[in-house]
Amino acid sequence: MIQIIDPERCTGCNICVGVCPTNVFDVVPGGQPVIARQHDCQTCFMCELYCPEDALYVSPFAAELESLDLKQLRETGALGNYRSAIGWSEGTGDRRRTDASFQLLGR
Repeated sequence: MIQIIDPERCTGCNICVGVCPTNVFDVVPGGQPVIARQHDCQTCFMCELYCPEDALYVSPFAAELESLDLKQLRETGALGNYRSAIGWSEGTGDRRRTDASFQLLGR
């Protein structure tokens, strides 16, 4: 289940909004997206996978909101861990932005 959007890392690109198959996030005009329907999260990791800033944390085992320490998640590299685990490197950010842009445009 999606647990956190790191406000220090999130740039408000809204890629997570576009890639989420269950519409968990809401866009905030001029701001960062918010987790609006957390219990609709299917733990698919798409938001964490496509986030170019590693600003999201999806807990693979949580069915409910967990009490998490954002500082500890940053220090341990847990933010964006799924993307790293499947081999998406720092150099793939432009490709993720392009893929998500097409989905946001309905193409």
